[in-house]
Amino acid sequence: MDYNEIGLKAGIEIHQQLDTKEKLFCHCPTKLRDVEKRNGEFKRYLRATESEMGGVDRAAEEEMKKQDRIYTYYEYDTTCLVENDEEPPAPMNREALGLTLTLAKMMNMTPVEQVHVMRKLVIDGSNTSGFQRTSLVALNGTIHCIPGGANIESICLEEEAAQRVKGDIFSLDRLGIPLAEITTAPDMKTPEQVKEVASYIGMILRSTGKVKRGLGTIRQDVNISIKGGARVEIKGVQDLNLIDEVVRREVLRQLNLISIRDELRERGASVSEEVFEVTELFRDTKSSILKKAKCILAVRLNGFAGLVGKEIQPGRRLGSEISDYAKKCGVGGLFHTDELPAYGVTAEEVKALKESAKAGDDDCVILVADTKKKAKCAIGQILKRSKLAFEGVPEETRKMLEEGSTAYMRPLPGADRMYPETDVFATDIDDEYWQSVQIPELLTEKEKRFTEEFGLDKALAKNIAFSVRCPLFEEAVAKGVRPNLAARTIYSTLREIRREGFDTKSVSDEDLLSVLTAVECGKAAKEAVPDILKAVINGKSVGDAVNEIAPAVSEEELTGVIKKVISERTEFIEEQGMRALGPLMGVVMKEMRGRADGKVISEILKKELLKML
Repeated sequence: MDYNEIGLKAGIEIHQQLDTKEKLFCHCPTKLRDVEKRNGEFKRYLRATESEMGGVDRAAEEEMKKQDRIYTYYEYDTTCLVENDEEPPAPMNREALGLTLTLAKMMNMTPVEQVHVMRKLVIDGSNTSGFQRTSLVALNGTIHCIPGGANIESICLEEEAAQRVKGDIFSLDRLGIPLAEITTAPDMKTPEQVKEVASYIGMILRSTGKVKRGLGTIRQDVNISIKGGARVEIKGVQDLNLIDEVVRREVLRQLNLISIRDELRERGASVSEEVFEVTELFRDTKSSILKKAKCILAVRLNGFAGLVGKEIQPGRRLGSEISDYAKKCGVGGLFHTDELPAYGVTAEEVKALKESAKAGDDDCVILVADTKKKAKCAIGQILKRSKLAFEGVPEETRKMLEEGSTAYMRPLPGADRMYPETDVFATDIDDEYWQSVQIPELLTEKEKRFTEEFGLDKALAKNIAFSVRCPLFEEAVAKGVRPNLAARTIYSTLREIRREGFDTKSVSDEDLLSVLTAVECGKAAKEAVPDILKAVINGKSVGDAVNEIAPAVSEEELTGVIKKVISERTEFIEEQGMRALGPLMGVVMKEMRGRADGKVISEILKKELLKML
């Protein structure tokens, strides 16, 4: 696909949890908890409020269509009344602000003179207060990872939302963790560039060594538009490997919606406002959904036949888009005549439905079944989305589905979403403070340095530079451990025993450093490291594991073992000469079971062979 020809523009918003000691507006730790450890729960009813200018945000207005907006929150011994929205917030966390300024400086940005906290209206249950606190920290930066570079519009510091447990139940442990929000300009012109920029910003974030790691700690929102389409924001892309596919699928969706728009206009199609109650029509139906419904309503879309069932993304049709809108009212979904007869609905029932809705062959009939209140609400949403089909691509916020397709969430928010937070004082950023911010070494620079300075091969250098245990590697090398031994143990050996099913997360940095030091001091052979680490994972101390698995062996004892091995294989040695060195190494290594270093064994073995030959 020629993305230049279709005018693709894409920008990214990256949300990264910061690894600070305390939350952004209270002194609670930034640790996630098991929901089974909760020690209380409470409920909140959320509704939209007017902004300071008297308007109501359109995205919040859409959320108000939800029939039940009572949410349940789990609390813990590590959360407090600030998360419960029962106590004013504490002053902004200075550690989080300093870290955000570091990121701003790494992206050549200009800090604001004074950081003000704003409230951003959110009534989907993800915050007990109905708003999220956010602050603009810096503007106008640049990164150079794609041709021509990518501009960074802003970086904000905000509080993380509560974590959804299921349905309308949320956990408060995540609420308030500091979150850096980095927004790029729409400078990316291909799906590959979107992935490249997201990857580079991720590298910058990890270079600080102070960001949370793991699934869910970083999320990308992607803003996409094409010529003739509209700006669409896709929320919560967690997997970097899927981000280019998400862009490709959104481009495909917009192209298909534009094609449907053109076809509707050519057909002279229209949306009838007339609503038909067809409950009695399905009284004896075999469709379990329609049979149990208290109310079934239908509408006619003139000239829409064949287009509602048209696929616009893998696994998604125009009917899916309309259904997403209807679900806002609490219904499970809808049926349309492009897909019927099916789902227990017979051809005779479809014929009767079309007659009741006065539909011709070129028309499509959509029906929805639920309580009368929900069905009427859903019909209104169906009509709304059907009319938007004549515009082509509506501006929307969407959520990512498996494999990279997307579904409607709500309209894009507007300016009425924001209003000032009056409980938190503004924070000055003067020149002295800004000048004191230090830029850390980029991981890509570390990777290069590890190759040049320590002689690591490129793949290992990259793996250890990007590893969460990179600081341990640098500490070990600084204490005299050979770089290759440290890197291979910390990255390769841990990965190998993890694949065997061992929980390597339970091995502390202190334990790893002790093992490496034991090897370097000759107290254990490096060949014994995997078994020592497995013993540590199983609960032994490093000292006990070394003594049990690789007890110290003297040179005299080792020489004795080697002499014994040689004496038992004199015929083989006489036949092979020094070529016997390799096979005999394997025999001695097996005999010693990791108690002696391979290099030492090789030296003594070679010496004894020369004596014999």
